[in-house]
Amino acid sequence: MPVPPFPRILLGPGPSAVAPRVLEACSRPPVGYLDPELFQALAEIQEGLRPLFGTSSELTIAMTGTGMAAMEACFANLVEPGDQVLVGVHGFFGARMVEVAARCGARVTRVDAEWGQPLDPARMEEAASALDGRVKLVACVHAETSTGVRQPLEPISALARRLDALLLVDAVTSLGGIPVDMDGCGVDACYSASQKCLGCPPGLAPVSVSSRALEAVAARRTPVQSWYHDWSLIGQYWRGEHAYHHTVPVCALMGLREALRAIHEEGLEARFDRHLAVSGRLLAGLDEMGLRPFAGEGHRLPMLCSVWIPDGVDDVAVRTRLLAEWGIEIGGGLGALKGRIWRIGLMGESATPRNVDLLLAALRRILVQRPGGRGSA
Repeated sequence: MPVPPFPRILLGPGPSAVAPRVLEACSRPPVGYLDPELFQALAEIQEGLRPLFGTSSELTIAMTGTGMAAMEACFANLVEPGDQVLVGVHGFFGARMVEVAARCGARVTRVDAEWGQPLDPARMEEAASALDGRVKLVACVHAETSTGVRQPLEPISALARRLDALLLVDAVTSLGGIPVDMDGCGVDACYSASQKCLGCPPGLAPVSVSSRALEAVAARRTPVQSWYHDWSLIGQYWRGEHAYHHTVPVCALMGLREALRAIHEEGLEARFDRHLAVSGRLLAGLDEMGLRPFAGEGHRLPMLCSVWIPDGVDDVAVRTRLLAEWGIEIGGGLGALKGRIWRIGLMGESATPRNVDLLLAALRRILVQRPGGRGSA
């Protein structure tokens, strides 16, 4: 394949584009992990993340690692061997939660919904009522990256409260693109990733933890199985004492601080509105070509559009041409949806009308040029 145009137009499920001001911040000479300038940056990051999570939680930090590291950290801190965990699965990343919880020794009950649909709280409650013993943790994905489905959190939170269980939420794709509202929705722990709607390079994982969840961690019978992900140790570094834990990725943290500044300069409501507007523009253009959304109406994500691949269209061939000829990246389906849907990301800096129009023009050209193609499904 010829070398694709550069820079790429990143319209896949992540990473997304990074603004020049953020790249510049990442490229500054590093300082030490005990440098006062870095401590100031850590404080600004915490203050910048809290409105995005919709929380006043003290432990709101950016952990070293990707979103999967944050997922593992949440389960490692909140779950002990033998604990009952209830996981709602409506896509690929909900299934990842099941696997990670099981590796922490939890007794996991998995409740599936059809991919493309949100979870059914009644089915989850029915599954919980059949369990022997208290449910320690309920977990779900807010924005399922594999399907483009937005999960309403309020009914899952209500279920967790009835069970006297903690609520863990994956907001990897939603943070910075739609409201998360941890405190309003009663979420006890929530995690995300830097490379999606936050508009940073990969490598950092924002996490916020409620006081209720921290009380549960303090009451553990056994130590947190992961020294690296232990919140009690990491928290000592992020708080005033700044006790050394590990060498943090200083340059990435400086970039995240700059990205958060840009987000708050734009304004959260304006940012949410921008994601909605470009999503509507994309869906309208796809509809003109006869391309149908995969996620059902009423719970589609504005920042991740899933669309059925037309009959007779070669998934890989189309994505290869998009990258090779236009420098545009989109994602394919995962699991049972591989080869059946495309996943188009409009996250953070990538969420622009220009990017939508370029993608639509490229897709029209490719679909018309395929053998027997007329640009419709």
